[in-house]
Amino acid sequence: MNAILYNANATLSPISEEEVFKEAKQIIDNNNSNFKEIKPKGRKKWPIVLICIIILLIILGILSTIFALLNINNDKIISGISILGIDVSDLTKEEATTKINKNLNTRLNSELVFSHNEQLYNILPNQLECSYNVSEAVDKAYSYGRDGNIFQNNFDILNTLFKKVNINPSFTYNEDLCNSIIEQMNSNFEDGLKQASYTIDGNNLVITAGKSGNVIVSDNLKDMIVDKLTAIDYNTDSIEVPVEMKEPDSIDIDKIHSEIYKEPVDAYYTKEPFAVYPSSTGLDFNISIDEAKNLLNTASETYTIPLKTLYPNVTTNDIGMEAFPDTLATFSTSYASSNANRSTNIALAASKLNGKVLMPGEEFSFNDTVGKRTASAGFKTATVYSNGQVTTDYGGGICQVSSTLYNAVLRANLEITNRVNHTFTVGYVPIGLDATVSWGAPDFKFKNSRSYPIKLVATTQGKRLSISIYGLKEEVEYEVELVSYKTGTVPYTTVYTTDSSLAKGQTKVVQSGSNGAKSEAYKILKLNGKEVSRTLLSKDTYSPHNQIIARGTR
Repeated sequence: MNAILYNANATLSPISEEEVFKEAKQIIDNNNSNFKEIKPKGRKKWPIVLICIIILLIILGILSTIFALLNINNDKIISGISILGIDVSDLTKEEATTKINKNLNTRLNSELVFSHNEQLYNILPNQLECSYNVSEAVDKAYSYGRDGNIFQNNFDILNTLFKKVNINPSFTYNEDLCNSIIEQMNSNFEDGLKQASYTIDGNNLVITAGKSGNVIVSDNLKDMIVDKLTAIDYNTDSIEVPVEMKEPDSIDIDKIHSEIYKEPVDAYYTKEPFAVYPSSTGLDFNISIDEAKNLLNTASETYTIPLKTLYPNVTTNDIGMEAFPDTLATFSTSYASSNANRSTNIALAASKLNGKVLMPGEEFSFNDTVGKRTASAGFKTATVYSNGQVTTDYGGGICQVSSTLYNAVLRANLEITNRVNHTFTVGYVPIGLDATVSWGAPDFKFKNSRSYPIKLVATTQGKRLSISIYGLKEEVEYEVELVSYKTGTVPYTTVYTTDSSLAKGQTKVVQSGSNGAKSEAYKILKLNGKEVSRTLLSKDTYSPHNQIIARGTR
């Protein structure tokens, strides 16, 4: 059995039985030596000495037993015991646990402040998942004076009256979280080390060279954090962050290339089960690796490497109709009254929609798909509405394409994400079921809210535009019915202008007037012919065509 002694700083010093007996033997030998120097006057005095010693030992044993019996029923921690400098004398284990937790919770909820060159960085110990093993420390405190033999326990109890004992609970923290916070601190230092970095800007890879700077000595800072949180005399003074100067790593162009390089992926599909796997473009340097390395040999803060897109052999839009077995919706409009330019614009816009595939969750943008309406793109000038006036511009007529698509999308029960009605009513779709577009704004957008990809097929034949949506029917497929009607009229007004070509008193109708309108549109879902829902799509207001009359001034 080991005898456990605590020093003033609560450090236990074990003394083995062998050392105790050795010390006792030395004392006896010293006494024998003294006895030898005294010439006994007679053998009769030896029994008396032995008897006295035995009586003394018996008395000590009795007193020790009585002392032990007096403490045997004590359920509290003995006097003179502290945990992390917090006195727990004469407390039950539960009382001590409560007291220690309350004190340590204050520490865990007090900010740790780190400083470096007048920069401050604050964190809470709880962010590091710091934890004290209070239960273990309380058990040790309670066991003191109880876990030895009767003499050792009595000695420990008496010892604490003169030498106070402190117990430090074991302490843990999440090292990964600590490393992450240290990394954040490193990145925020104004004089910190800057490693080389890169970004992709359009068709260029821009590499920024690194700069030398200070970095935190992680192990030292971790030790300082632990020392602070386990100190008996806890304080909230800031911690001066230990740093060292480092040079940045050299730019590894091979590593950067491997990170940005991407092979193109061809699209394909399967039938059992039906599934479409979309294509994706790849990316690569537009110069050789050796040329890129030579570029880095020059001293510069930034380096620009041109990039090129790698295209797949089979795009998603190239996938055949056999991957889209079901017709989800079809809608057609006529443009028989359109002139040649308007007809050209409608056919061109339709061709840009044709074959477009949308994966589940993907959003479609009419403007992004059709592109800017310019002469170089093949569009012609035709009648358009602009700022409440009838005029001409490139792409006139393509609103019929967006409105036809809108009706097909509604019938396929897809999610509309952006739709704006025309300024004036149009004749090619029912009131309230149109969708105007213009480069820049407004735009018509919808999302493939189904679980399977969809494909748009747009055709123009005999001055009739047809847009169909193909895909795979859901397990529960609703019938869609659209209802729209006029709810009110917006009267037109007469606007007068002057015309120097007309004589005074003469007038001329420049533009005939027509009333505007208000409307409501609903989407009705049916299952087996029975209505299950009715959703308001929009409440629209269409402006009137004001009558314009010119008055002569000549």
